[in-house]
Amino acid sequence: MANAPTDEAIAGSQGPQRCGVIAIIGAPNAGKSTLVNALVGAKVTIISRKVQTTRIQIRGIAMEGASQLVLIDTPGIFAPKRRLDKAMVASAWAGAADADQVLVLIDAAKGVDEDVERLLARLAEQGAKAILVLNKVDRVEDKSHLFTLVQDLSARLPFEQVFMVAALTGDGVADLKRFLAGRVPEGPWLYPEDELSDIPIRQLAAEVTREKIYNYLHDELPYQITVETESWKTLRDKSVRVEQVIYVTRDGHKSIVLGKGGQTIKKISQASRTGLTEIVGAPVHLFLFVKVREGWDRDPERYREMGLEFPTED
Repeated sequence: MANAPTDEAIAGSQGPQRCGVIAIIGAPNAGKSTLVNALVGAKVTIISRKVQTTRIQIRGIAMEGASQLVLIDTPGIFAPKRRLDKAMVASAWAGAADADQVLVLIDAAKGVDEDVERLLARLAEQGAKAILVLNKVDRVEDKSHLFTLVQDLSARLPFEQVFMVAALTGDGVADLKRFLAGRVPEGPWLYPEDELSDIPIRQLAAEVTREKIYNYLHDELPYQITVETESWKTLRDKSVRVEQVIYVTRDGHKSIVLGKGGQTIKKISQASRTGLTEIVGAPVHLFLFVKVREGWDRDPERYREMGLEFPTED
């Protein structure tokens, strides 16, 4: 009886290993996180209706044949005003500078706004080579508008290739993934084949809870909120006990998160627990605490924990 082929032999039969870093940049809420999750085939980054929820560079890892795609989900690029905004935008541009390929993601339903104009102008100044990805094309009823939009965008920045996708449903994502797999350079994989993200599980858990907070309180709560995983312990029955602290800047924000009789925090906890259980593959016992930490968004240590450079000026 013949021996089963090794992973190396299987990869070799598909051709030499290829690996590349792909940065996805765009205006807030263009669908960058949704696209990363669709390309990876699993949830590795936060998705929310509230704009600018991605604060750090999160790497999703997608496999296509012998190619490994290291996808950087960058914070949205917009006109920064607050210190945290500046750190997020600087992180996004740093991700683009370090990438082998840059995807410019545009919300096709929204079209060109000030954030998109600013983004394309900077890329043009840098002489950047980029791939245009129109997202949410399923929301555009008159498809002729898509071609007009492509012409408008291409006049501002010549693109190497254009793709039209609906990241939420997955339409067009497979074609984009195959194209990227063929474009990344030959070289050894940076991560094991079965790894989906390089973000530490404790940090991913905090991101999941932050996502649920925004889902429930996107109209009520400002951006000055952060979640930290204080404890992560695997129990004898293989379930996981997780303790997290939700930090807000004011007592009034604490009351919003808790809700009347603790009902809001209970809903957030249940939703986060469900999401974490799917990711971990084991029961999760989640305990959430809400604390006031005034000025956390001006504390350099908090920025380092999020993987952001602390801006020296407001």
